[in-house]
Amino acid sequence: MSVHSLPERRAAEQPEGSTLAIMLTGIITLVAVMGIGRFSLTPQIPLMIGDGYLSLSSAGILAAMNYIGYLLGAIHVSKLKNNHAAYLKTGLTATVLVTLLSAVTGNFALQCLFRFISGVGGAWALIIVTAWTQLVLAGRQAPKRSAAVFTGPGIGIALTGVLAWAMACADFNSSQAWLIYGIAATVAAAVIFNRLPKTLASASGSAKPAPLNRNLKFLLAAYTLAGFGYILPATFLSQMAHGIFTHGHQAALFWPLFGLSAVAGVLLVIAFAARIATRPALAAAMIMQGIGVASVVFFHDAKGLLIATLLTGLGFLSIMQLSMRLAREVSSGAVARTVAVLTSGYATGQLIGPLVSSVSVTLFHSLQPALLLAAAGLALGGIVVLSCIKQE
Repeated sequence: MSVHSLPERRAAEQPEGSTLAIMLTGIITLVAVMGIGRFSLTPQIPLMIGDGYLSLSSAGILAAMNYIGYLLGAIHVSKLKNNHAAYLKTGLTATVLVTLLSAVTGNFALQCLFRFISGVGGAWALIIVTAWTQLVLAGRQAPKRSAAVFTGPGIGIALTGVLAWAMACADFNSSQAWLIYGIAATVAAAVIFNRLPKTLASASGSAKPAPLNRNLKFLLAAYTLAGFGYILPATFLSQMAHGIFTHGHQAALFWPLFGLSAVAGVLLVIAFAARIATRPALAAAMIMQGIGVASVVFFHDAKGLLIATLLTGLGFLSIMQLSMRLAREVSSGAVARTVAVLTSGYATGQLIGPLVSSVSVTLFHSLQPALLLAAAGLALGGIVVLSCIKQE
């Protein structure tokens, strides 16, 4: 598989196994590298702050290190011409390993390094496994199973949330929690490692990638805004919940609820795929998510947090899913390159988010200005999708 030209030889290059097995391999890969390897940081932030390893401001920097790695990994894949299968397995292995290693130290510099490596590995694994499953399942006429792969991060988030709640009840510290997350990621990776493709065909490296057309450029801009808009609640949701629920373990329940909402968003898109047009559905999902992000600013209680959790979660993976679908509808380019380019934009937005949060906390001693800016970015992204992208 090349990011510039995906393989044309269908039957000979498709891996053995049922469409169900391929779908589950994609889902579990994303559970390991995204739901656990990447998003376990969200419930870890309040624990690490409580253990004295982080402040709210330095937590933003730590998250940004993950997104720097994610951005560089996405850019790297967009230029990759061969060895995709090796990078997929390396990305999965590296993400699992640094999750485990996070348990052995609270040193801020090392934690930043671990989050950076997790970002690079996560981008490699996400983009390559997404392109692989989308290509193979589409070739086997299994569009619903192709779409279901996007539930992986949400299932992983729900799992980390349940684990976080259980560990909060048991009064685990952050190091113990990292170990549990690392073990969970290891188990998930072990289940599917041998089912990952051993080789992915490469096309000729001499062919230059086609330039992005007008529609893809606007979609890239909107998707970048989506990355910026969702990342603050996705990073600080657990910390905001701990600010409202200062006693008991109710705060730990909001992160698994976010994950379940994300899975529900994907399933709703699958259920209504034949009855909704992609472009207005994507715009509506972005605007809905913007309302969710803003709700924690306008309602300073559990109600606002609940609205934010549900709406931001519903939009999270459905926006990713609908953006990839819209990209296929408005472009005839290679799937993997399109996924990589859009992911690079999303990663850029995610990188900006925590940096803006650090500035917001430093200047205003609050995340609220950053959250309002994030909500505005999501609304603007929805407007761009509706007004600037034209479908034949």
